[in-house]
Amino acid sequence: MSSPKHERTSPDGVGAVPYLPLSSDEEAAANEQSIGKLVGDATQHLSTLVRAEIELAKAELAQEAKKALKGTVFFLIALTVFLYSTFFLFLLIAEGLSDWWGIRWPAFATVFGLMLVTVGATAFLGWRKVKKLRAPERTISTVKETAEAFKRKPAEDDDLPSTQG
Repeated sequence: MSSPKHERTSPDGVGAVPYLPLSSDEEAAANEQSIGKLVGDATQHLSTLVRAEIELAKAELAQEAKKALKGTVFFLIALTVFLYSTFFLFLLIAEGLSDWWGIRWPAFATVFGLMLVTVGATAFLGWRKVKKLRAPERTISTVKETAEAFKRKPAEDDDLPSTQG
């Protein structure tokens, strides 16, 4: 069920959100309904309520994900500018060394060599960490146990009482 006051016209594209009527003309007739009909109505209303909550959660999560994506884009732009600006930092260091030593090429070669040593050291440390990765063995074993439990036939369950009889 949906009503005009429950329509969502926001830019996220979510349509009507289901709702439960809190008062209606059916309340007077509810006193005369059977218990089965009341249970059926309660089940239907509970189902509608659960679906409405799920739709609300989806809409809120989608909206928050869009905000997070926009924030992430700004962080990526900042990181890109920072990485490009490090080039100038290395030029500054090389020029400073060349002014101090009086010769340009050894200063630039020294900065380049230090950069290569840094790349090699961090690549080695990263390789050691990646080499230690292992498969999630506990998860794999529990998934296998669950699959075995579903494959098992009811006749194999000796400790369960029999409902036939």
